Amino acid sequence: MNRLTTSTGGFDLTRFPESPRDPLRAWDAADEYLLRELEGIDGAPTDLSGTVVVLNDRWGALVTALADHRPVQITDSYLTQRATQANIERNGVAADAVRLATTQDPPPDRIDVLLVRVPKSLALLEDQLHRLAPHVHAGTVVVGAGMVTEIHTSTLRLFERILGPTRTSLAVKKARLIFCAPDPGLSRGENPWPRSYALPAGIGAVSGLTVTNHAGIFCADRLDVGTRFFLRHLPSRRGPEHVVDLGCGNGVVGLAAALGNGEAQVTFIDESYQALASAETTFRAHIDNADASTTARFLAADGMSGVPAGTVDLVLNNPPFHAHRTTTDETAWRMFNGSRAALRRGGELWVVGNRHLGYHAKLRRLFGNCEVAASDPRFVVLRAVKH
Repeated sequence: MNRLTTSTGGFDLTRFPESPRDPLRAWDAADEYLLRELEGIDGAPTDLSGTVVVLNDRWGALVTALADHRPVQITDSYLTQRATQANIERNGVAADAVRLATTQDPPPDRIDVLLVRVPKSLALLEDQLHRLAPHVHAGTVVVGAGMVTEIHTSTLRLFERILGPTRTSLAVKKARLIFCAPDPGLSRGENPWPRSYALPAGIGAVSGLTVTNHAGIFCADRLDVGTRFFLRHLPSRRGPEHVVDLGCGNGVVGLAAALGNGEAQVTFIDESYQALASAETTFRAHIDNADASTTARFLAADGMSGVPAGTVDLVLNNPPFHAHRTTTDETAWRMFNGSRAALRRGGELWVVGNRHLGYHAKLRRLFGNCEVAASDPRFVVLRAVKH
């Protein structure tokens, strides 16, 4: 745990899930720079008496520090929401002082202050600004924040094209602010998200089908090569069973499992609300529950944390190995542990990953077994059974 100190007080903050080995703080220099700007330490303070919206607050540091102004937090991340809930409780903030909303929820009708942490995905930012633009007005204070490596010319062009005239601050501690003056009369065009595309041939049950992708999900404009390889080598199963598409993205793996086994119950799990919206739209477009016994559930969760132990027959998983800008296997390890707990005896975990990630060693350590179901020079599909 670390302490963020501002002119209005100090706040004890952690990331989620909490880990004593996690060396990273729940905020960075961009958050500090933004809070200083609002407090008026380098100039006049910002009027925060109206509706304050905080977009992409990664671990809740901003809304915790601004809780006296009853901000609305909008995020694509379930983990961000959990971190925020824990941080506001830890700091004695009333639970109703911060309104938690997802990128799929309607925004407030009127936004007087819009604070934007620039996300990694430019597409996500584009979609978010389009969604929020009708709710800002000429007097709305819009301030973006990010590290210098996160703010590019293309970032500024998005603010200019969708909201209005934009300028940037000087860099401080490798962080920078974005100032935008909304122009309600701006002709911004249509929001290009979500997008759809047809899947290629030769990938099993989903060959040629159309998938829907909301902004911000991995490979939103094409099928990534790892998933393509996985789809070619999914297990063939029959009969009533519970299948989990873990880290589902746009849901094509779970859809393939459902189309291959009409008696399956499929749970789609992701920490991204954009991903779950994509998966549900794609699934509903191709599975008519009036004509099939397949049922589906779409669950925002930290891995398998929302699935009861011993209730799953098959987990299909393409784990991420990046968290924000950090390469890590921590998420994969949590997914593997959660899968083992959720599987019934005899249940199977199937994983696809780059060969160099060495998932086979982790699976053998956890399950006591692991076999290679398929491989090529870049990817490997692994199968582990819970005994």
